[in-house]
Amino acid sequence: MISLERNAKTYQGGRRFKFQAVVVVGDRNGRVGLGIGKSREVPLAVAKANANARKNLIRVPVQNGTIPHDIVGVSTTSRVILRPASAGTGVIAGGVPRAIAELAGITDLLSKELGSRTKVNVAYAVFAGLKALRTREVVRQLKETAV
Repeated sequence: MISLERNAKTYQGGRRFKFQAVVVVGDRNGRVGLGIGKSREVPLAVAKANANARKNLIRVPVQNGTIPHDIVGVSTTSRVILRPASAGTGVIAGGVPRAIAELAGITDLLSKELGSRTKVNVAYAVFAGLKALRTREVVRQLKETAV
């Protein structure tokens, strides 16, 4: 779980609270998913987020424990720079990128968060960056089919 937030809306009789949960699931072997769930009760919000994360699984190309190339993930006003690191460096990242990278099976990574540091936006930015990663073989195949 990345975050759990409480929101309130004011009605005539008082406030009504809702909860928003952001969850990341992964198999530590190149597959990771991100989901958001909202409900009036915490367990329901977490269950919805978990289900959404399982629906949104993507494959991340992990080579020797790191990503194949530099990438910038963008979501609204958040930008996250993800850079490959040499073996033994570890995951040098903030809380949200670290959680996503570790669940994706990435053991060596450098990252920097720019712009808005909202957990939801940063999570979406990291996810967008990981989704845009390509290996050399995939790029080579795309170029061959385009020509």
